[in-house]
Amino acid sequence: MGVPCEAWAPTTLNHNYEICDTYPQELYVPASAPTKVILSSSKFRSKGRFPVLAYLHKNQAALCRSSQPLSGFSARCEEDEQLLDCILRSNPNTSHMIVVDTRPKINAMANRAAGKGYENEAYYENIKFHFSGIENIHVMRASLSKQIETCQLVPPSMNGFISGVESSGWLKHVRSVLETAAFITASMMEGVSVLVHCSDGWDRTAQTCALAQLLLDPYYRTIQGFQTLIEKEWLAFGHKFTDRCGHIQGDAKEVSPIFTQFIDCVWQLLQILPSAFEFNERYLLVLHDHVYSCQYGTFIGNCQKDRVDLRLTDRTYSLWGFIRSHVTEYRNPLYRRDSTTDVLRLNLCPQSVRFWRGMYNRFENGIHPREPLGDLLAATTEHTQSLTDQADYLTKATSVALRRKAVSQVVSIVPLQRITWLKSELERRGRNSPRKGADNLCDNRFLEEAQQNEGKVEGLGVLGMQEIEESLVSVGALTVTHHADADITSDKIAPDANFINPSHLIQGSGKKLMSQLLSHQACRAVTPELASVALDWKTFRNVKECSCSTPFDHFSRKHHCWRCGEVFCTRCIDKKTALPGHLSQQPVPVCRPCYKDVTRSVSVDTP
Repeated sequence: MGVPCEAWAPTTLNHNYEICDTYPQELYVPASAPTKVILSSSKFRSKGRFPVLAYLHKNQAALCRSSQPLSGFSARCEEDEQLLDCILRSNPNTSHMIVVDTRPKINAMANRAAGKGYENEAYYENIKFHFSGIENIHVMRASLSKQIETCQLVPPSMNGFISGVESSGWLKHVRSVLETAAFITASMMEGVSVLVHCSDGWDRTAQTCALAQLLLDPYYRTIQGFQTLIEKEWLAFGHKFTDRCGHIQGDAKEVSPIFTQFIDCVWQLLQILPSAFEFNERYLLVLHDHVYSCQYGTFIGNCQKDRVDLRLTDRTYSLWGFIRSHVTEYRNPLYRRDSTTDVLRLNLCPQSVRFWRGMYNRFENGIHPREPLGDLLAATTEHTQSLTDQADYLTKATSVALRRKAVSQVVSIVPLQRITWLKSELERRGRNSPRKGADNLCDNRFLEEAQQNEGKVEGLGVLGMQEIEESLVSVGALTVTHHADADITSDKIAPDANFINPSHLIQGSGKKLMSQLLSHQACRAVTPELASVALDWKTFRNVKECSCSTPFDHFSRKHHCWRCGEVFCTRCIDKKTALPGHLSQQPVPVCRPCYKDVTRSVSVDTP
């Protein structure tokens, strides 16, 4: 983001979590803000969460976040007013800034009775205020509960389902969060800095700030960037995962699906603009599942300080490592970085917000498509990649053969004389051979003897008479006929009637025979490589279970073995190796039997 810079500087005031124990150690504040102003502002804000930088756009518009002020009905803090003025002056492109209060205005006014509330417009100059109307955690908890009850109707009916989803209000709440993020994005695109807060600044503030950055910056729409966004806006800035997700028994009123709602909002963006995101629906579902599973230590604790005190980096594994090892499962085949603009603009008409069937009816197989479109596109992309890689290999092999052919055409006539002699010698030996298989006894020693006696034939290296005979027969230079007599069986090698006379080999067709022989040898050389890559992949249609008897459902991913083309589950295709028929020699997914065959290992665990 280009910080630190002239306008924004890091502060060490919270290095040991002295000012705010729910904030991270690394914070950025306006460079013009004195230490006294920051300390006084932290005392005036709920939970000590004073305004800090969350994102700096390339037009110098800043996105800041904080908690509500402790203003009550008449209290004020001049230092807090100065801090917001410093944020305003850090952006030279505008004369005002916007404070977005994500709560309904009536809720903010009710909090004044408890000594909190919102900023008094009379004390904050050049600041515009905007209330978004996002409901609190209790309303969200009740809304999701009603929607889940609707999904479990017995007996199910279309009218009951539609009316239940509508009465739950969940889609309405999702749309209000997206509208707030779109408003923040539009304001920053106009060059105006924005400060976002709710009550304590760790629920609705995290939702809207994270979504606004998704819309503003294409980096956060990648797999790595989305991980960074969650680490920054949710983990570092202290969303209460342990309390909101109910990881341990505590106050039931603290449980609320805030992060679930955020994941739902991201899925809505993915449906509206599918080519703008590198990750797919399965990535969001896996991320959501492991927030609640506690299988990894990434989302345990209420803030960064809790995770440091619990030493989670030493005692648990990270979810990001697991995702990185299975990243191919989470790539969106429709993602095109160059086809979308840096800033996404939304059309949030009511019909654009949909019910997420893959989340709330995931395990009801009867209502899902037989094959997810994303999986079919991913399989098609991988198959195309495999065929392209093999085509590149064949292209290179063909070019090598052509170069060898060119070299053979400029060498002396001795190789052509050698072929002529070999042809006549094979014919003579075929006529004089007393029994089948006698030709197999000849090797290079016979050629060397002929070279010494006649001075015409040169040694052929490791190429034996049998291989030469097979090559000449395969290109049509010779034919082998079998004759059955009363006592013996002999092989007679005779010239092909359709092939040119040996006496004219050197004058006219020697080069043609040499070309055919080289092409035949090149084809024999690449035959094993051709067999190592599957040209036809088995279709996903009607494949209901893996060979290990694991059933396939809408959520489970099907994989192809790049060598045999069969369909397997994730557990049965956990090996990767380079195939000889691919030019890039990049490791590709293969099943366990193919892995043993290609690597020639005793077992799949022993290379």
